[in-house]
Amino acid sequence: MSPDRASERRRLKLVLVLTATYMVAEVVGGLWTGSLALLADAGHMLVDVAAVGLALAAMWIARQPPTVRHTYAFARAEILAALINGLALWVVVAWIGIEAIQRFRTPTPVAAGTMMLIAVGGLVVNGVAFGILHGVGDRERSLNLHGALLHVVGDLLGSVGVVLAGLIIWATGWVRADPLVSLVIGGLILFSSWRLVREAVHILLEGVPRDLDVEALLSSLRSLDGVNGVHDLHVWTITSGYPALSAHVVCAHGVDREMVLAHLNRMLRERFDISHTTIQLEPEGPPDHAEPMTHPVPTLE
Repeated sequence: MSPDRASERRRLKLVLVLTATYMVAEVVGGLWTGSLALLADAGHMLVDVAAVGLALAAMWIARQPPTVRHTYAFARAEILAALINGLALWVVVAWIGIEAIQRFRTPTPVAAGTMMLIAVGGLVVNGVAFGILHGVGDRERSLNLHGALLHVVGDLLGSVGVVLAGLIIWATGWVRADPLVSLVIGGLILFSSWRLVREAVHILLEGVPRDLDVEALLSSLRSLDGVNGVHDLHVWTITSGYPALSAHVVCAHGVDREMVLAHLNRMLRERFDISHTTIQLEPEGPPDHAEPMTHPVPTLE
């Protein structure tokens, strides 16, 4: 059920090694220099290590075969991992905010030169990690990988912020630049992770794929020769890249139903990129237990 993620797994493993190695350097550097921005960045990298590990574990779980208890297999493990990663980012932002407020109240001396030197190293590592994960195109990238990528983007922003804070402290001696930049970094992370959490929740609630126009889909179904109506239409996402559809289709009298079914599946596959379908063909006239759908299904915002 789950798409082949071999390339994503290789990229995630490489990023895991990079982030884990430099995370240790940032923790030591943050304690040595007294920089909250550097410690915040190191804390985020710690979450990143866990996030990438979680993404890899979810990919392994998603590859397991279906069972009698899980007939869809475990494809949605990747979506759960994406949601956890998004929420973990919010926890990091909360921690940064609390620490920054305390630093505003009680400024702490910061070794700006060493702080910047370590941050530049982190900037290089995070830039390489970003390039590795961003190499997967947007359309091919799973929500799980997108969650890991957002963690790396947050680290990249964090490293830029630490360098900026170090420059301000070195030039002006204003140590409050350190917690101020930390708050800005936290805000950017919160903003970027909102879409990830929203999309993961949307999929888990079996919402319509956001790039799918349900009104156009319904119109296309009804316009096929031999189709007199469509009702009980449902479209959802099993996991990233796997939309699914089920519907009851009312066929006109005298048509070849096998031919209608073939045309329906071909149209859904070619025009809407939906291959996983369950379509029940019915004779003309609504079934006793349901009324035919007479209005387009509204798209979900």
